[in-house]
Amino acid sequence: MFRTRRSRIRALALTGSLAVAAGTVGAVTYNASAAETTASATNAVAPAAPAIPKEIRPPAGSRPVGAYVVVTGTQNYTCVVPAGATQGGYTGASVPEAQLLGTGGRLHHFAGPSWQSLRDGSLVTATKVAATPRTGTIPELLLKVTSHTGEGVLGRADYINRLYTSGGVAPATTCTTGQTVDVPYQALYVFWDAPA
Repeated sequence: MFRTRRSRIRALALTGSLAVAAGTVGAVTYNASAAETTASATNAVAPAAPAIPKEIRPPAGSRPVGAYVVVTGTQNYTCVVPAGATQGGYTGASVPEAQLLGTGGRLHHFAGPSWQSLRDGSLVTATKVAATPRTGTIPELLLKVTSHTGEGVLGRADYINRLYTSGGVAPATTCTTGQTVDVPYQALYVFWDAPA
């Protein structure tokens, strides 16, 4: 879904539309000047955009602080074998391993789940609050940030949406103890600053 540069740029542009649809101000690039921010807010017209499903919307009044697309990423599964059995399935939770690119530069997304800025080292971990299923792909999510390290581009993030997912579903095949599988996926992550 986000394999080409053009599709990644479109996804980032869509993030501003999502913010408007959610009743917030559109996302601003990391290095935007005050004049550019004021001009874009003054001239903004709410574009037609799909809204974030109500089940996974951040709290009312939340403002986007960054949006990132998965440049390369996998959802990694380990075989779960029931006691006394010789075979099992990839039925456990996945562990992400992804490189993201967006408004604040590059992020590394890994177990925790955690996101760390490669620009300034700021780091957040989060826990799932809600999910909406998508046929043939991993679900879209709302996650609540549970810890912060550093004051950089992720310093104000309180919630995270995983949107427009593609791939990442565990295979339905049988497996044996110790087997792992890495399944490629794509997604758009939007970080939100919730009202105090």
